[in-house]
Amino acid sequence: LPPKYALEKMLPDHFILWRPRDIVSGDFYWMTEKENTLVLAAIDCTGHGVPGAFMSMLGIAFLNEIVNKMAVNKHIQSLQASEILNQLRQHVIHSLHQTGALDEMKDGMDVALCVIDFETNQLQYAGAQNPLYIVRNGKGIEHEADGMPIGIYKGGEIPFTNHEIPIYSGDALYISSDGYADQFGGPKGMKFMTKRFKELLVNIHNRPMSEQKDILENTIEEWKGGLDQLDDMLVIGFKYT
Repeated sequence: LPPKYALEKMLPDHFILWRPRDIVSGDFYWMTEKENTLVLAAIDCTGHGVPGAFMSMLGIAFLNEIVNKMAVNKHIQSLQASEILNQLRQHVIHSLHQTGALDEMKDGMDVALCVIDFETNQLQYAGAQNPLYIVRNGKGIEHEADGMPIGIYKGGEIPFTNHEIPIYSGDALYISSDGYADQFGGPKGMKFMTKRFKELLVNIHNRPMSEQKDILENTIEEWKGGLDQLDDMLVIGFKYT
């Protein structure tokens, strides 16, 4: 995983809530920074524990190869978030020998990926089932992901959508896996749910990011109660300044 100081350099006010269900995780975060441009991703691999961790290692290796090769062959600021996901999908399908046969494993990844240009205050977002949330002036804005994973898909290799979004000082941005929202608990043993998760982000977005992380951790721990953690959890939040 990226060292803490690497992200602090580009995003001084941020948090990473990363709670593996087991010792190792199928959720991971990835970043690289070149020429005042940051590429940041939250990735949820199929499974958890050791199988998920093997997929995570593949994902990290593929992202390093894809983005570094793009940065050499093109200018870093010409990177497209959607093209990174398109190539990542090709790598996963090829490496896992996926053909679409009914009896084969449907391993893959869900991803929220951002390319942030600090010179132009522009953000590109592309998502494979995992959205981007922005809280601006107290209002939540959701940029929806494409409803297909990084891996073989019944709809074929449809290109991922590239969202180009202007961002402003004071915006609070969040990407995550589904582990937080899918955790069972509460008085009726129900899922926390995405709606409650988004409302929580809006309610706490003005607080320092370190404090937001504490609130998120305390909230899900209280919600979980005596139940086991269902899945790996990953939430990344940062304030754009």
